[in-house]
Amino acid sequence: MQVLVGGIDEAGRGPVIGPMVMAIAVTNDMNRLKAMGIRDSKELSPAGRARLFSILKSTLNYIDYEIVEPRVIDNYVYMNALNILEVEIAIKLINRALNSVSPQVVYIDSPDPRPERYRDMVKRGVVGNVEVVAMNNADKLIPVVSAASIVAKVIRDSIIEELHREYGDFGSGYPSDPRTMAFLRDWVKRHGDLPPIVRRSWSTVRKLLSNSLDRYLS
Repeated sequence: MQVLVGGIDEAGRGPVIGPMVMAIAVTNDMNRLKAMGIRDSKELSPAGRARLFSILKSTLNYIDYEIVEPRVIDNYVYMNALNILEVEIAIKLINRALNSVSPQVVYIDSPDPRPERYRDMVKRGVVGNVEVVAMNNADKLIPVVSAASIVAKVIRDSIIEELHREYGDFGSGYPSDPRTMAFLRDWVKRHGDLPPIVRRSWSTVRKLLSNSLDRYLS
């Protein structure tokens, strides 16, 4: 009997600009993924990710993803519930996969340092008979999770390219990137507020807006 194994991972949890993307990949041949050189997307160049993504589209049994916009991320961060957001999206992805290809087991890269707690929350929302395995560093350890990480990263990178064309060069979008922070400061100076692609709940952004308001009032 063909055993279908799924993997879930995200891209873009940490940046201050742009969405987060969570993806699920399902395969019936984990060894083939290993032989292809599938590994965590962070260990691959953009060109390497794009090449493997192209192959994965015709190799995997199933691919699906969710794009989570900054305003949605902000709502959960304000509630200190970013992991809950990931739980809810993982449930959506698994339930849709069960309706389509029925994987027997799904591995998830857990954002929670206690993966069993994360697994239990996901399992409560899954409708169907599937084993859910949550692991820290699953994107490095389980090839089908690595495949999901490549899918999520390539989809997110394509969105970021579009945002660059629309808003200008804001760098990587991470708060540690000087270009990103310079872009945000300049945007606030020129427009008095931030564009909708920015996560307002990030501490660096709240501080930037607070400093801008202080200068305006002084």
